[in-house]
Amino acid sequence: MDISVLNIKGEDTGKKVDLSESVFGIEPNDHAIYLDVKGILANGRQGTAKAKQRAEISRTTKKLKRQKGTGGARAGSMRSPLFVGGGRVFGPTPRDYGIKVNKKTKKLAKISALSYKAKDQAITVVEDFNFEAPKTKSFNEILGKLNLSDKKTLFVLVDYNKALYLSSRNLKGAKVVTISELNTYDILNFNNIVFVESSVSQINELGKK
Repeated sequence: MDISVLNIKGEDTGKKVDLSESVFGIEPNDHAIYLDVKGILANGRQGTAKAKQRAEISRTTKKLKRQKGTGGARAGSMRSPLFVGGGRVFGPTPRDYGIKVNKKTKKLAKISALSYKAKDQAITVVEDFNFEAPKTKSFNEILGKLNLSDKKTLFVLVDYNKALYLSSRNLKGAKVVTISELNTYDILNFNNIVFVESSVSQINELGKK
């Protein structure tokens, strides 16, 4: 599948690149996408919530009142969950929410998501570009010239570029990632995917591995 290469002004350069059918033209596997996205979101959870149980509360162990004769209910410890400041019953404890997803499933999910974007004509390829220094205004102008200002846009680079990363960081609807950072969740979460020209050949390799 051939796609035109644009410059950062949104103009057609006359060049075309081939998007591999094995990456951008497969029949998407929804279950693989579900498993991978579920794993990505689960692995992003901290799992650090913690509440003290009665054994962890620092309070006196002295019996509050005598067992009988007061007319009230029995009470043996201020650590009891029945009292304000006592331990919590079945409270949260630190845990690992991580889910293991097989490499083949993750790869199938990623190319399935890319195939969905290709079918929706939500993929753009631009010539490689760079900024001498971080400039959010310049990055926003590029989005405007590519007619992507009103769309959540994911830029995919070959290698980490500090200037481009910092330029996009303050824009709500834009994100810059490298090929190695690209995942199924981001592909589906953004309306449009912009690949720099040099990244296309590496993305096409996904269909060969």
